[in-house]
Amino acid sequence: MSESSSLSVQASAKARRRGAGLPAAQIRTLLVDDHTLIRQGVRVLLEAEHDIAVVGEAQDGRQAVELALRLRPDVVVMDIAMPLLNGLEATRQILQRLPATRVLILSAHSDEEYVDRVTDLGAAGYVLKQSSLEDLAIAIRTAHAGKTYVSPSIKRNGSAATAPFARTLPPSVRVRLSSRESEVLQLIAEGKANKMTAAALRISIKTVEKHRQSLMTKLDIHDVAGLTRYAIAAGIIEGRNRSERG
Repeated sequence: MSESSSLSVQASAKARRRGAGLPAAQIRTLLVDDHTLIRQGVRVLLEAEHDIAVVGEAQDGRQAVELALRLRPDVVVMDIAMPLLNGLEATRQILQRLPATRVLILSAHSDEEYVDRVTDLGAAGYVLKQSSLEDLAIAIRTAHAGKTYVSPSIKRNGSAATAPFARTLPPSVRVRLSSRESEVLQLIAEGKANKMTAAALRISIKTVEKHRQSLMTKLDIHDVAGLTRYAIAAGIIEGRNRSERG
């Protein structure tokens, strides 16, 4: 979101707020993004909307799941690429345990196949980070109403997309991984040793080793470099994550 568009939208949002009273019930929204400035900026702008209340913020997918279970928001605005637990897996876990909660994916990727991936998970929509606050607010209201929202600038015409996982991984392979295996895979791909992975997941090192072996067997990949390439191709992490966050 550009600074100029953000400021102009903020001004219009404040004007609307001055002209309207608070509704009886607001849309309780949880913001999830590993960039503090993005979360805080979106929060300030959304709170100018009379019918939306930000009830919490999370900086990674694991915290998002924990807060969602505790706060039970109406809508979760979820980034994809985050450390510890990515937004795709966090979305899957939240929807499994809170089917009434709606999840909106907020992403910089405009590829059609990213959209298909998240809607297959059950997400209520896909909003580009380049969108205005106006678009995000509309998306939140649309999701809360039980409908699906996709940023209008995303062309869904069946053209070839650039999302790497869509070209390299059949769906039958992706869905064979359990939630725990996906978590372990992400931490391995981020460069975490077994001890660090065990601590992050609150399981034993022996259990981590068991999941690691299960991953290698299921995927027929037998080294960390191969698992990392798979995680990048599957959209579990971005290519930059390993060097920046490992």
